[in-house]
Amino acid sequence: MADAPALPTPTPPSLSQLRIDRSAPLRRRRRRWPWALGVLLIAGAAAAVLMPRKTEVQASAVLAAYPSQQYAELSASGYVVAQRRAAVASKGTGRLVELLVREGSAVKQGELIGRLDATDVQAAIAASQSGVLQAQATKLQAEAALGQALAERANAEVELKRQQDLRAQGFVSPQAVDAADRRLAVARSAQATQQAAIAAAQAGIAFSRTQVKVQQVNQANTEIRAPFDGVVLVKNANVGDMITPFSSAAGTSGAVVTMADMGTLEVEADVSESNVARIKPEQPVEITLDALPEMRFRGNVSRIVPTVDRAKATVMTKIRFEQLDPRILPEMSAKVSFLSRPAAPEDQKPVIAVNPKAITQRDGRPTVFRIAGELVEAVPVTLGRKIGDLQELTGSALKSGERVVLNPADALKTGAKVAVTAK
Repeated sequence: MADAPALPTPTPPSLSQLRIDRSAPLRRRRRRWPWALGVLLIAGAAAAVLMPRKTEVQASAVLAAYPSQQYAELSASGYVVAQRRAAVASKGTGRLVELLVREGSAVKQGELIGRLDATDVQAAIAASQSGVLQAQATKLQAEAALGQALAERANAEVELKRQQDLRAQGFVSPQAVDAADRRLAVARSAQATQQAAIAAAQAGIAFSRTQVKVQQVNQANTEIRAPFDGVVLVKNANVGDMITPFSSAAGTSGAVVTMADMGTLEVEADVSESNVARIKPEQPVEITLDALPEMRFRGNVSRIVPTVDRAKATVMTKIRFEQLDPRILPEMSAKVSFLSRPAAPEDQKPVIAVNPKAITQRDGRPTVFRIAGELVEAVPVTLGRKIGDLQELTGSALKSGERVVLNPADALKTGAKVAVTAK
């Protein structure tokens, strides 16, 4: 069998033939990007045109104003101060063994607040009382001796009279009469001595009683009592502390408590000396306290301290409360408005007020635009009194703290979107 002819051997492809040609697809892809970008730009432009634009506006807050402020001529700040205040201490020195009050305790004049150790004073009182008893016993002895001296004198007088009679009859010698006379003189001297002893005993009794009173005063000095009706503000010492008035030694205390008469609370406010001519005694004022911002207290100028603080160029003015409130406490921060006329009770009730620039005319009536999120709402209002730089709104649906548009444009309507700017 003849052999079959041999097939040609295929030539292996070169590496250059195996490379993928990416030029054509890339060229087609790059041609699509400009179209996609154009579509996005057109869509963005359309969205920007169709989307409603926000109107830039300025905003102001709705405030709770007080009509009494329309009478304010001058303002000042200060603090509530008790005009009757005392750091209560004892006159004596000793260890505090009893304290009967604490902060906030109400005390009456003369009421016992605390007591110092008085054992040494009590011993001195007992010794003085013993001295009184001893002086009284001495007096009794002197009185008994005086009685004996009086009896001796009486006998001596009778004996002298008898000797004188006998001498007149010639029965006795002159020497007997002289002896009787000397006996009477001795009796008289003994009487005078005992009378002097009684007087000395009486003086001793008086001295001993005085010593008892001195020690009783010393004992009273160990008892710390309230000097007036008031309230304890600060407790300066504790049981066991050494109380030493007028001493700054370490480990000792002077005052035991600090108390104040809450019925004498006044506001001390500093007024610039350039404005002091605008205030006068009994001028009506309105007082506000930072601790009670919703309250308005009526008062008047109690007195103007007749001196100027050189460092601050101010004059201290003391303001009296017309009626004190139990919530008013010493050292509260206060603001005082000096009024041209007294404020009536209705003038001290808060009312809704806005900046007059927020009020515009819509459909022939006053209107303000309330800002709620990004939208505005037209709110018809009724104008009331002018309160300083604010305008009162009566019967309004607005509430304190809400925001309204200042200087609203004529084109502004309910439902418009706004953006609040700082300017």
